[in-house]
Amino acid sequence: MVDQLTFARENRERIQAVETSFGPSGKVLSRPDRVLVGEGRLLKQSRRGPQPKVFFLFNDLLVYGSIILNGRWHKKQQVIPLEDIQLEDLEDGATMRNQWLIRTPRKSFYVSAASYEEKKAWMEHMEECRSRLLQSGGRRPSSAFAVTWIPDQASDCCMRCHSRFSVTLRRHHCRKCGFVVCNTCSKKRAVLQHIHPTKGVRVCKVCHSGLKMEEEEGDGGETRVRGDSTGKMGSDEDDLDTSSVEEELEEEEEHHPSRWMDSFSPYVYLKPEHLRP
Repeated sequence: MVDQLTFARENRERIQAVETSFGPSGKVLSRPDRVLVGEGRLLKQSRRGPQPKVFFLFNDLLVYGSIILNGRWHKKQQVIPLEDIQLEDLEDGATMRNQWLIRTPRKSFYVSAASYEEKKAWMEHMEECRSRLLQSGGRRPSSAFAVTWIPDQASDCCMRCHSRFSVTLRRHHCRKCGFVVCNTCSKKRAVLQHIHPTKGVRVCKVCHSGLKMEEEEGDGGETRVRGDSTGKMGSDEDDLDTSSVEEELEEEEEHHPSRWMDSFSPYVYLKPEHLRP
C-alpha cells in the first residue's frame, strides 16, 4: 500500500513536470489513470534533416516537442493517442541509424535512437502500452495513416513537372503522396478525413485528379476534392500543426541517450498493479 501511494505521488509529480516544461501553450496532461512510462531524446526526420526532439511515453499517449534551455524547457508540443500509432522497424539509413517509422493519421515520420538497445526499448514499450490500451476497451485503432514526406534535400526539382527549385520557386509537399512539388503543381486542395475532417489540405495535381475520379465513381469515401487555393501560397501554410515551418527555426541540440525510468526504479515502468496508480 505504501509503495502504491509513493508511486502515485511520484508519477503525478513527473507528469506535472512535463506539463510545466511546455509552458502555458502546452496541453493539460494530468489525469488520475495516466502513467508516465518513459522519456528521452530521439532524432526526428524533418523537412530540413534530422532534428533532436524530446519524447514522453505515457500509457495512453505519445508526446513530443522541441528542446530549449538545456532540455529543461520545451515547445511546440505534439500529443498523439497511442491507438492512432503504427510502428514499422527499419534498417539503418544513410543519415539516421537505429531508426523506425511512426505512422499517425495526421503525420508520419522517422525517428532514430542513440543505440539499437534504446530503439528496441522504445518500440517494445510503445507496442506494449498500445496493446494494453486497446485490450482495455473503449479505444479503436486508426485505420488510415498519413504518408511520410520526402525530405526537401532529396529532390532539387519538382517531382511532377521537373522544374528546378530556387529562391522564388519553393518546395511544398503533397499530403496524399508525400512528393516534393512546386506551388504550381500543388494548388489544389482536398479533404482527407484522416488528416482533417473538414479542412482542405495541399495535394498535387496528379493526386487531385485521382481523388476526383474516385469521387465521381463513388469510391472516394469521405474524401472531397476542391479547386485551387485562394490563400497565401508562400509556404506549406496549410500544414495543420505548422511543424514543417517551425522545424526550420529550431536550433541544433546535442543528442543524448533516452532515459527509461524503469531502468532506475522498478516501479516506474508499467506493471499490472500500477495501471491505476
